[in-house]
Amino acid sequence: MKKLLLLYLCLYVAWADDLEYDDYDTVSRSPQHNYIQWTTAAGEGGAAREAGGCLHASEELGVLCPTGCELKTMLLKQERSVKQSVNELKPQVDDLSRSSNNVYNYVNSISNSLRERQRIVNDNNRVVGQYTDRVEEQHAYIKETVDTVFPSSIRVLQGVLDKIRLKIQKLEKAIQSQREECKVPCKTKCPIPVVSGKECEDIYRRGGKDSQMYLIQPDAFYAPYKVFCDQTTQNGGWLLIQNRLDGSVDFGRRWDDYRRGFGNIAFDSGKGHCQTPGEYWLGNDRISHLTKMGPTEVLIEMQDWTGAKVHAQYNAFTIQSESSNYVMAVDGYSGNAGNCFLEGSLELFGVNRTMTIHNGMMFSTYDRDNDNWIPGDPSKQCSREDGGGWWYNRCHSANPNGRYYIGGAYTRQMAKHGTDDGIVWMNWKGSWYSLKAISMKIRPFFASR
Repeated sequence: MKKLLLLYLCLYVAWADDLEYDDYDTVSRSPQHNYIQWTTAAGEGGAAREAGGCLHASEELGVLCPTGCELKTMLLKQERSVKQSVNELKPQVDDLSRSSNNVYNYVNSISNSLRERQRIVNDNNRVVGQYTDRVEEQHAYIKETVDTVFPSSIRVLQGVLDKIRLKIQKLEKAIQSQREECKVPCKTKCPIPVVSGKECEDIYRRGGKDSQMYLIQPDAFYAPYKVFCDQTTQNGGWLLIQNRLDGSVDFGRRWDDYRRGFGNIAFDSGKGHCQTPGEYWLGNDRISHLTKMGPTEVLIEMQDWTGAKVHAQYNAFTIQSESSNYVMAVDGYSGNAGNCFLEGSLELFGVNRTMTIHNGMMFSTYDRDNDNWIPGDPSKQCSREDGGGWWYNRCHSANPNGRYYIGGAYTRQMAKHGTDDGIVWMNWKGSWYSLKAISMKIRPFFASR
């Protein structure tokens, strides 16, 4: 700002030098009048005035000579011109002052902005430094992991892989040896008893009093087939149509498997006879044929993992033919396991209980959906979620053909689809307890028995 004011003053001086003072130039000047005589005595002052002199602006300064009076007059004229010029310059000086203030404020704002930017730059540098430190720490950790942990893990995994490879080799050898042994068709070591009949009740009346595998022929027009007969429970005559005891047979099968039947009928207990029943499903065609020969009752026996046993019995049990998808009908419950087939799950209420009743339901497998859970929707299939073929409603209170869980209790996390897919009888052990053993047996019903 000072520099600007100095610049203006210099310009003004140059401008003043160029002014023309016409009045001054009209005064005749002579060498002897080119001075001002200052006097202070009264006598001399009075004489000067008489000679045409004039007083100073301040009387104490004495009297000017005549030539000085002309100079005074000239200076007064110049003063008017100078005042006018000064008055003209004053607005410009004010503008210059305001402009200087604006420039000063602008410079201050720039300085503040610069300081703020400098602070931000410092903060950013600090943050970058922190992240750089972190990156260096992570880099050191990754380098250590890559250099030490990974090689160690790879060595461990290589050892595991070698063990698995050895196991695979052993399995391949075992499979090859089994193939060699199975080139000749296997033959059962269990001799078939001489006595036979239409079903197990008929065999019992013919003298077959031992519980073991027998050959039956319900209809002369069809070939005989093997079954296991229980000849001791409730006076015998029971034909085993379903049995679960160790999880050795997969019950998650297709429609055709359940129609024909699958599994192992019986094993040799070491006495030369097949007196130990295996896991099997007799077949829906055979079950339907047997129940339509006359009034039939069914006995369902169960065992938990503590050895406790219960049963459910229905004195009327019928399975229709394949044309109706093997519809099941039951009636006349007795026992201590709970009436799942007719009442559904007792731990549910209202429609939730109704949808677990099995009486009147069609048979379903994962490849043929006949349940009541949104028919036709492949994502809503009871058999697919609950592990086996059964007379599902929406979905079940009993699931004898479900997945086999060792130990009893299981969880949603253990289940394949997060559902209660175990060997379940809900009115005894609830949804999340899978039974150790369950069997279904049928025989002709006699009211007088």
